Amino acid sequence: MKLVYRLHLSFGLLLLFILAITATLIYPLLLDTLVDNQRKDLREQANQLTTLAVTTTPAHQMEPALLTKAIPLAPATQAVLMSPEEKVYFSTLTGEKATELVELAKQVDPATGISQGKDGKYIIETLTIPPQQGLPMTAITAVMATPLSAVKSIQLALFQRLMIILSVGGLMAFLLSVVITRRIVNPLTALRKELKKVENRRFNEVLLIRSGGEIGEVASSVYHLAGELDKYQSTQKKFFQNASHELKTPLMSIQGYAEGIKDGIFTGDKAAKGLDIIVNECERLKKIVTEMILLAKLESEEGIFHMDNVPVQQLINEAMERINPLVVKRELIIKVDRNGNPEERYITADREKLLQALINIIGNAARHAKKTICIRTVAGEHTVDIEIADDGEGISEQLLPLLFQRFAKGKKGETGLGLAISRAIVERCRGEIAAANLPGGGAAFTLRFPLSR
Repeated sequence: MKLVYRLHLSFGLLLLFILAITATLIYPLLLDTLVDNQRKDLREQANQLTTLAVTTTPAHQMEPALLTKAIPLAPATQAVLMSPEEKVYFSTLTGEKATELVELAKQVDPATGISQGKDGKYIIETLTIPPQQGLPMTAITAVMATPLSAVKSIQLALFQRLMIILSVGGLMAFLLSVVITRRIVNPLTALRKELKKVENRRFNEVLLIRSGGEIGEVASSVYHLAGELDKYQSTQKKFFQNASHELKTPLMSIQGYAEGIKDGIFTGDKAAKGLDIIVNECERLKKIVTEMILLAKLESEEGIFHMDNVPVQQLINEAMERINPLVVKRELIIKVDRNGNPEERYITADREKLLQALINIIGNAARHAKKTICIRTVAGEHTVDIEIADDGEGISEQLLPLLFQRFAKGKKGETGLGLAISRAIVERCRGEIAAANLPGGGAAFTLRFPLSR
C-alpha cells in the first residue's frame, strides 16, 4: 500500500477511535450531570413551594393556581404538597397519580434519586419543612418528580450536537491531513524519481525538489550528492583518459626503440641511446604506477595513517633538508618566517606522509621559482597555517581550479600526481590545502591544520 493511502487510513481510523472513545465516556457522563442538575432544580423548586405554602395561608385555604403562578414549573415536572399524614394540599397530578408518586418517593434510591414506576423511571426529590412558630401552616412535605425519559431526551440531543461538532471537526482535520499528506508525499514521490536517476548514474539529470523542513533538507542533500557524484564520475573519466595517455606515451617510445633494435634499424650508438631511452621510460612508467597506487591507497584505505603529535617547525626543517639538493642545484634561497612566534606548535598528523606532502609542495615551488621560496607559519587560536610561496610565473587561470586533481600539471610538471597526493595526505590529516596566485607574481600554497590539544 502506498504511503499516502496508509497515512489517510491511519488518520481515518484514529478519528473513528477518538469518536468511539468520546461516545463511550461522554454519553453516560452527560446523563449523570443532567440528573444531578435536575435533582438540584427539583430541590430548589420544592424549597420555594414549601416556603410559599407555609408563609401564605392555612392548608385548607391554599389555592393551587396561586402556587403555580408564583413558582412556574417545567411541563415535565410533577409536584405534590402534603401533610405528614399524607394529606395532599396541592398537586399537579390527578388523585391516583399523586398517590402513586407519594409511594414512589418512599422507594427512591437516595444515592441516585431515581425510582422505578409503572410507566418508567422518575427522578424524585422530597423536602419536609417543620411548622414555623407564628405561622398558620403546619409541617409540610413536597415531593417533586421528573420522568427520567425527559432527561434522557435532553442527554440524547446534547450528545447528538456534540457528535456533530466532533464529526465536523474530524472531517476538517481529515481534509487538512490530506493536504498536509500531499505536501509530504508528493515531494517524496518526486524525490524517489530523482533517486532512480542516481541509481542509474544519470547524475547530471537530477533536479532539485523544492520542499520545506526535513524533506527539503534531504532533497537538497540528494541534489548536491548527485552533483558531487557527477563531478566524481567526470573526474574518473578524465583520470582514465589521462592515465591512458600518460602510460601510452612512454610505452610507445619503449615499443618503438625495442622494435627498432630488434629489426636492426638502430645499431651501435643509436642502439645504446635507444636502450637508455627505454630504461628512462621504464623508470617514468614505474614512478607513475607507484604514485597512482599510492594515491589510491591514500584516498581509500584505512589504517595506513598513524597519527601522532607532530611539531610543525621540525617538520618544515626536515622537508627543507630533503629538498636542499634541488634548491642548491637551482641556486635558490629559502626564507623561513615564523611570524614572530618562537613557540613550537603541534598538530595531529602522520609525520612521514605529511613530510612527503611538504616535500612535494616545496619541490613544486623549487621547480617554478626564479630566486626565492618563502615558507611562513602563522599560528591562530585553534589552527596553524603553513604558507609556501615562490616568485615564479604563477599558476595559469585554466589550471588553477584543477590543480589538485590527478594528472593536472603545468609546463614543468612531472607526472601530475604530486599535488593530488599532497591533497589526499593533508585532508586525511584533518587539514585543508589551497593554492592561489600572488598579486606581485608567483604562486602560494596554504596548508591549514587544527592545533593539537
